[in-house]
Amino acid sequence: MKTLVSALALGVAASSFAAPAMAQSQGDWTFGVGIINVNPKSDNGTLAGAAAKIDDDTQLSLTAEYFIRDNLGIELLAATPFEHDIALGGTNIGSTKHLPPTLSLVYHIPTNGKITPFVGLGVNYTTFFSEKTPLGRLDLDNSFGLAATVGADWKISEQGALRLNVRYMDIDTDAKLNGAPIGTASIDPITVGVSYVHRF
Repeated sequence: MKTLVSALALGVAASSFAAPAMAQSQGDWTFGVGIINVNPKSDNGTLAGAAAKIDDDTQLSLTAEYFIRDNLGIELLAATPFEHDIALGGTNIGSTKHLPPTLSLVYHIPTNGKITPFVGLGVNYTTFFSEKTPLGRLDLDNSFGLAATVGADWKISEQGALRLNVRYMDIDTDAKLNGAPIGTASIDPITVGVSYVHRF
């Protein structure tokens, strides 16, 4: 993670010596397609009296952004369903799938170079489904939480750019086993995404 952040910082610094960045004007749309890795934090809380651990997953990502002002856009992040194994006390006890659509207000920082950094803040809604466990019926509640993003676009054509971005999502879910509450899983992942973004 530190390496990615350092790479972004170096890219922004170098952008002042490169070609003009991709302009982001009011009324523009951008659409992006790529891959995104959702990596939950290391301590996911306690479920049924045991330490919970949720593993990571990588899926296809899709973004759409509409610019309400020059350099200021509203972005929707979507993805194909993520699947995560769930372990309690070091033993795998099941899995779940989820979708984490995220709506953010994103500011693209104007530069004179080929690289345009951006920062954003928004809200994440995560819906869990297809929960599986040999212990019975596992239910995970859906989650609302804040989300933050930082990244940069590297212009490769008049309309296109390669994007690297890192996000934080506040995701907590109350868990039930056979109808009985067993605790709250604190997922709070860091996501890393790479995509191609096209401006219309």
